[in-house]
Amino acid sequence: MAVERALRNSAPHALLEGVQEALTVHYTARDVDLLMADYAMTILQPVDALPYTAAPVPIHTSAPGRAFGAQEPYVETDGQGDLCTAHLPVSVRGDRIGILSVRLPAVACDPATLRELADVAEVLGHEIVVAERDTDLYLQARRADRLTLAAEMQWQLLPGRSCSRPEYEIGAQLEPAYAIHGDNFDWSASADHLTLTVTNGMGEGIEAALLTNLAVNALRNARRAGLSLSDQACLADQAVYGHYQGAVHLSMLLLCFDLSTGETEIIDAGSPKMWRIRNGRTEPIGLDAQLPLGMAEDTPYTAEHFRAEPGDRLLFVSDGVYDVASPTGERYSERALTRAMTNSRLLPPSQVPRAVLHELTGHRGTAAPADDDALIVCLDWRGRP
Repeated sequence: MAVERALRNSAPHALLEGVQEALTVHYTARDVDLLMADYAMTILQPVDALPYTAAPVPIHTSAPGRAFGAQEPYVETDGQGDLCTAHLPVSVRGDRIGILSVRLPAVACDPATLRELADVAEVLGHEIVVAERDTDLYLQARRADRLTLAAEMQWQLLPGRSCSRPEYEIGAQLEPAYAIHGDNFDWSASADHLTLTVTNGMGEGIEAALLTNLAVNALRNARRAGLSLSDQACLADQAVYGHYQGAVHLSMLLLCFDLSTGETEIIDAGSPKMWRIRNGRTEPIGLDAQLPLGMAEDTPYTAEHFRAEPGDRLLFVSDGVYDVASPTGERYSERALTRAMTNSRLLPPSQVPRAVLHELTGHRGTAAPADDDALIVCLDWRGRP
C-alpha cells in the first residue's frame, strides 16, 4: 500500500506529516490529525502542538473519545453533509495509543474506504512504537503535565497499558499517573505461557522507583534465562536483599498461565491482591502469603496452583486501592470494590481500571487526597478451544 510505504519512509518525528501527505494524495483528505492518549487516559492530545499548549480533547465526551473507547471507527458528518470526519483507533496488539482523525468528502466515507483507513491507523500505531526509540515527540504528546522523575522511570519500565491475544485480554493503569512512585505491572507471553507480575512498591519518589526497577529487571533477567516462576522470585529476592540488606523490601504477585489449559502457578509475595468474577459471582481469591522480596536472605518461594476458566475476569489491585478508607472508615475492599467490578463487568479490560479508579475516588471522598499509589490490572481469560 502506498500509504504504508510513505509511513515507513518517513523520519521518526515526521510520521504525521507522512500520513497527512499520503492520505491527501490517495484519499483526497482535507485534514488529518493525530491525537495521543495521555498517561491518565482522560484526554487526547494533538501531536502537532507543543506540550502543555495543545487543546486537549476529552476522552469521555467527544467523538474521537468515542472511537478510542470502543476501539471502532466513528464517523461524524458536518452540518452541510459535504464532509465527514472518520475517527480511527491507533493501537498495537490491543494497546490503545490514540486516534487518527481524517476529514474527507462525504462521498468517500464508504465502508471500504473506512476499512482501508482503519488499516492505515493500525500501521501508524506500529510505526509510532518503533519511532519512539528515536524521538521523544510521541511521548511528549502524551503528557498533559510534567512527570516526576520517579514517574518517568516507572512508565518507561512498563510493557504497555493493555494487550490482547485470542487467549486473553489485559488492561492496566497506575495512579497518580504523573507522580507514581513504586507500583508496577509487567507481562510477557510466549507461544504457550503468559507471565504476569503485579508490584506494590515500598517508599516514595526516586528511591521507590529504583527499588522497583531493580526487582523487575531481575525478574526479567531470570525469566529470559528460562527459569521457573519460583526461581524467578528467588533471583529477584536475592538481588533486592543483596543491594539493600533487608532495609527495604518489595511486595509482589507473580503468575504464570498455561495458555492451553488455564493452569496457573501463583506466588503471593506480599500485598497485591486478586479478585475474580466467575459465572456472575465476584469474590477475592485467598492465597498463601510468603515473604516480600528482599526481606530476608535466601528466602525460598513455592508456587501454588490455580485454574483460570474461559469467561473468568481476574482483577489485581495494590493496597493503594483495596485499603483506601471512606469518610466513615469503610475499606474499599469490604463492599465498594465488589460493586465497582460488578458495575464494570460489561466493559473491556482496557476500560475497567479507569472505571474502578473513578469509583475509588468517590469512595475516598473529596476531603481526603490519595496518599498512596493505586494500581489495577484486569485480565479476561478466554483460553483456547
